[in-house]
Amino acid sequence: MGEYKPPFTITNEILSYVSSVSEKIGRITAAGNLEARPHLRKNNRIKSIHSSLKIEANSLTLGQVRDVINGKCVLGEQKEIQEVKNAYAAYERISEIDPYNILDLKRFHGIMTKYLVEESGDFRLGEEGVFNGDQCIFMAPPARLVPQLMNELFGWMNAVRNEVHPLILSSVFHYEFVFIHPFSDGNGRMARLWYTAILSKWKPVFEYIPIESQIEKFQDEYYEAIARCHAAGESTIFIEFMLSQIDKILEEISAQASEENEHLSEAVKRLLEVMEYDIPYTSKALMEKLGLKSREGFRRNYLHPAVEANLIRMTIPDKPNSRNQRYIKI
Repeated sequence: MGEYKPPFTITNEILSYVSSVSEKIGRITAAGNLEARPHLRKNNRIKSIHSSLKIEANSLTLGQVRDVINGKCVLGEQKEIQEVKNAYAAYERISEIDPYNILDLKRFHGIMTKYLVEESGDFRLGEEGVFNGDQCIFMAPPARLVPQLMNELFGWMNAVRNEVHPLILSSVFHYEFVFIHPFSDGNGRMARLWYTAILSKWKPVFEYIPIESQIEKFQDEYYEAIARCHAAGESTIFIEFMLSQIDKILEEISAQASEENEHLSEAVKRLLEVMEYDIPYTSKALMEKLGLKSREGFRRNYLHPAVEANLIRMTIPDKPNSRNQRYIKI
C-alpha cells in the first residue's frame, strides 16, 4: 500500500493555478467576504446542493431545493426530495469530516443515501459503470477489488497529505474516486462532497464556496476531462480542469465583493445581507430585519438605491406602490 501512487504529472499550468487560487483565497479570507455574511453562506450551500444533485439528474429547481431545506412543502418526487434532505444533512456536517478517514467516507455515504440505497454506507457488491446521461463513459473496476483500491487511495492520501498541495491532492482523489466508483449509488455526490471537505480542511472558507455550481455549468467539460483521463491513464487533465474552475469561481466572488465595497453604500450592503436569494419580502419584513422604523428613510437609503442598482427586483414592477409588492434579491 505504501508504494501505491496515483499517476499524474504536476505541470506548469497546475502550478500556475495553485498560485492563482491561493492568492485569491487569501484575498477573500482577509476581506471576510463570506465569514461575516451568514445569508450568503447559506445561499452558496443551497447552490452547491442544487448543482450537485442536478448533475445527477435531480429535477428540483433552486427554489424548490431551498424550500425543502427550509422545511416547506414541495410538490415533487419523494426520492428527489429525500436526496435534498440527505445532501443538506451531509453538507451541514462537513466540518466534522476527517477526509483522510475511510470510515468517515462510509459514514457520510450513509447520510447522503439514507432511505435511498440498500447498500447505504457500504461499498458496492455488484458491477457498475459511469454514465453521462445514457452514455456509458467506462466500466468501473470489479467489485471484489474496491476495498483494496480504496484502502490504497486513502493510504496514499495519508502518506502525502503534508507533501502534496491540497488543491492537487483533492483533485487526484476526486478523479480516482470516480474511477473506482466504490458505491452502488451516490458516487458523484460523494466525490464532490469529499473534494470540498479536503479543501475546507486546508482553508475553511471553501466550505461556503459553491464549486459544485461551477462544475454544473461546465458539466460536459467535466465528463470530458474524466474520459480523457481514462484514456490517458492518469489524472493530470482532470487536475487542470478542476483548478481552472476553482480559479474562475473565486475570480467571480472577488469581483463581486470588490464591486460591492467600491460602489455600494453601507445601507444597501446591510439590506443585501439580510435577504436570501429568490425569497420575496415585503417592505415591512425587511424593515423588521434591519431594525428600522422610518418607512421613508428605508425607501430612500436602502430600497430605492438597491432597486436602481439592479440588485433587487420588484415582483410588480409596473405598480411600484402596490400593497402586494414584494422584493427579491437578484
